[in-house]
Amino acid sequence: MTIKDPRYTSASLNDFRVVKAAPAAFTGATDSTHGDKDNTPTTNLFAVTGDVLVGIFGVCTTSLTGTSGTVEVGVSGNTAALIPKTTATEIDANDIWLDTSPSVGVDVTDSLSFYIVVNGLDIIETVATTDIATGQIYYICLWRPLSPDGNVTKGTLASS
Repeated sequence: MTIKDPRYTSASLNDFRVVKAAPAAFTGATDSTHGDKDNTPTTNLFAVTGDVLVGIFGVCTTSLTGTSGTVEVGVSGNTAALIPKTTATEIDANDIWLDTSPSVGVDVTDSLSFYIVVNGLDIIETVATTDIATGQIYYICLWRPLSPDGNVTKGTLASS
């Protein structure tokens, strides 16, 4: 898949690779499951080696429920760096989630930001505030290596 982004004029940055991660459905009402903010607050979405340029978005297939749980995507020490903290109940089926205002079914590519991730910091999803009881999101990562060892694969706790 080739993404032509006018912000990047170098031919070496025009081709992005794509990897999908589909964590288990949120069932945070049960201890130590995806969405339990106390016992399993983070999910390893993407394993990173070296330095990479990434753009990430989530696609909700089943609306998220719970009281006031939040979810965010980033790296250890900067957990909301890639997709900011969003109240889970704002993310509904068919939403594209890449900022605090998910869009139903369509979003402009200008909304997708690209970030440099360094030193092999894995990309994680973090649940906070309260548990996320139900719902399902899969993630798409568009990426490009910035170092000779730069690579992104699906994380250990994500399928697909």
